[in-house]
Amino acid sequence: QVQLVESGGGLVQAGGSLRLTCAASGSIFGISRMAWYRQAPGKQRELVAAITGGGITTSADSVKGRFTIVRENAKNTVYLQMNSLKPEDTAVYYCNVQAGLRAYWGQGTQVTVSS
Repeated sequence: QVQLVESGGGLVQAGGSLRLTCAASGSIFGISRMAWYRQAPGKQRELVAAITGGGITTSADSVKGRFTIVRENAKNTVYLQMNSLKPEDTAVYYCNVQAGLRAYWGQGTQVTVSS
């Protein structure tokens, strides 16, 4: 059974920083793409940032220059460093991992940015 355990969410003031962590465990092999998505109330889930097995990253325009995605392959872990946070970054953040033909989702972690 595969588990994605997310941590690092919380309440922060605008301009602050948070680091999200997602660790994959269980019978998971051949991890390729790892990504973070977010969903704000009343909005669709959107891609925040992604990283391939080779380390190529992509990110949403709204977070470019502020958020950084990094992976640690030996630990099956992906991080999202979020700096200069804004109230519009408030959302539930979800980890997504692709392994073979399957995609796995974390349970989500709440990030709230106060103005």
